[in-house]
Amino acid sequence: MPGSRFTRCIFALLPLLIFCLTPFPAQSAETDTSLSPYFFVESGKAAEENAENFPLLETQAEVNITGVIAQVTVRQKYANRGNQPIHARYIFPGSTRAAVHGLTMTIGERVIRAQIKERQAAQAVYEQAKREGKSAALLAQERPNVFSMAVANILPGDVIDVELVYTELLVPENGVYEFVYPTVVGPRYSGGHEDPAKSQWVKNPYLKKDSDAKTGFSIHTRLAAGMPVKDISSPSHAVKIDYESPDTANINLNGQDFGGNRDFILRYRLDGDAIATGLMLFAGKDENFFLLMAQPPRRPTVNQIPPREYIFVVDVSGSMSGFPLDTSKKLLADLIASLRPQDRFNIIFFSGGNQVMAPAPVAATAENTRTALAMLNNFQGGGGTELLPALRTAMAMPVNEGVSRSVLVITDGYVSAEKEAFSLIRENLGHSNLFAFGIGSAVNRHLIEGLAVAGNGTPFIVTDPGEAPAMAKRFRDSISAPILTNIKVAYEGFDAYDLEPAHIPDLFAERPLLVFGKWRGQRHGRIVISGVNGDGIYNRSFAVGEAQADDKNAGLRALWARARLAQLSDYGDAGEDAEQQAAIVKLGLTYNLLTAHTSFVAVDEVVRNTGGTGKEVKQPLPLPQGVSELAVPEHSVPEPEFCLLALAALLTAWRLAGSARRGAGSKKIRVISSQQS
Repeated sequence: MPGSRFTRCIFALLPLLIFCLTPFPAQSAETDTSLSPYFFVESGKAAEENAENFPLLETQAEVNITGVIAQVTVRQKYANRGNQPIHARYIFPGSTRAAVHGLTMTIGERVIRAQIKERQAAQAVYEQAKREGKSAALLAQERPNVFSMAVANILPGDVIDVELVYTELLVPENGVYEFVYPTVVGPRYSGGHEDPAKSQWVKNPYLKKDSDAKTGFSIHTRLAAGMPVKDISSPSHAVKIDYESPDTANINLNGQDFGGNRDFILRYRLDGDAIATGLMLFAGKDENFFLLMAQPPRRPTVNQIPPREYIFVVDVSGSMSGFPLDTSKKLLADLIASLRPQDRFNIIFFSGGNQVMAPAPVAATAENTRTALAMLNNFQGGGGTELLPALRTAMAMPVNEGVSRSVLVITDGYVSAEKEAFSLIRENLGHSNLFAFGIGSAVNRHLIEGLAVAGNGTPFIVTDPGEAPAMAKRFRDSISAPILTNIKVAYEGFDAYDLEPAHIPDLFAERPLLVFGKWRGQRHGRIVISGVNGDGIYNRSFAVGEAQADDKNAGLRALWARARLAQLSDYGDAGEDAEQQAAIVKLGLTYNLLTAHTSFVAVDEVVRNTGGTGKEVKQPLPLPQGVSELAVPEHSVPEPEFCLLALAALLTAWRLAGSARRGAGSKKIRVISSQQS
């Protein structure tokens, strides 16, 4: 009977409907090899019990900028507002330029200074202290810009302060100095590329979008530039600026909104748009260090620019939904519209898979431009972030002779396969340059900057939609032609060694050339920079004897070590051999530096929690401002393809039922073809 046939259809669909409508259970750490982040769901327990899940009370950052060196002290205040001992773990970001060289833990009146140890040894010391009921803190590097803080045996009522100290160098571009303090780690898409034993930090809880802030955040900056400053501003936060003198200012947050869900960005210029260049020296007890900052030459003229070819690799994944993808569309529209008729381009869109506009780059005609923008506008953001296949596609495209090719990657960087991407670029880049555009309020700067370093290009970062047009113009100006190529540095009568970088890539952006190194013997001789620019041969020399060694430059020791670490570890190949790892460990232990293989550990020798038992707590993180919840693969939402299948099946059942009713008198059932359904 028709009714029984309809009933059979419904029963056949029932398992599929249940599958689509039933929330997925969260996977266990043992089975979840993708290490996906997840949303934290607050329980209905008593307030004091729920408070245990948020042990981080506040983060305070003190920033002192002297000349071009920033000294940053970060204080994290942990508290136990529950009724049982807890062991807390917190994932937080850091500057990609930061040389982390100090950690202290304060419990009441006791101040414990941390020791630097090999990572496994530091972990063992921490775990033993934890078992013995001693309070301890462990600072480890998960990525060059992602750190983890573990604090053991926080007793009910405890307030424990943990301070870390780092140094970084501020490098101006187009006359603008910028200091960036990252506040939150965006959710990472691993796609199964991670080793679960080494990267559990990727699987971290996040708060739902627009959740109330659970921790406090404040930052104070004292800027002493050594020259009169002007145009101090923050595009990311509302700030209050108080001048002590023409060259010194204090900058504080000024507003009621929570500032810990996006990068804090401070920008300023020196009077007359000057930039601080020259030679800085520091005479240490065992080693002497120097930093050379040389102002770049002027740009070449338009008629000196060869035909160009651009391959745009665009992230259209779930985390790009909203502001990041909207900004990408505006950015690409502006960039493609500015290409010359003799230029060529192509676009690769990537999320869980990738889609290519054309098999090879096409001419920048009006028709091709319309096609590109139409394709881009069709994407709304969804799926994973499989960057590596998209990069392989870009690198495999044929190269035309006599054409300057540039690859531009546009993404928020929420992937975890950074080193694999760097290695892929180094191995396949050929004669191209690679530029990276990071878009979002809290982008993965390690990936963005690392892509550019590996590709001999320049990183660009947009944190606000209003910045996109200006950033697009900066990009156009930067990649139109390099400012200086074939760069060489010679040392005449100056005994310099351990230089960083060993090889200087072409200079595209209007930013100083940087050379770190050590020196022996007397301060005499000169350093000569040479290269080729639009006017032909470029030369500039610096007299070493005119520079004075100054104790104020003591930060050069940590900065040199950080520059060496960047080449050894941050932007190195995906695989590290034993020799390379040993070199990283030696660097960290010698210079008291946090690295991938060295960690800071502080232990209070007072036994405070007999037995060491306690609740393990992961501090949930806020979603970065402007980032959609699609960035977190919530297990309660079924995969789209299964829902589409269920919908198609429901429509088919409905049509079968209608056909059954219409054919009840004749006992005929019309068959629906696969094309019709």
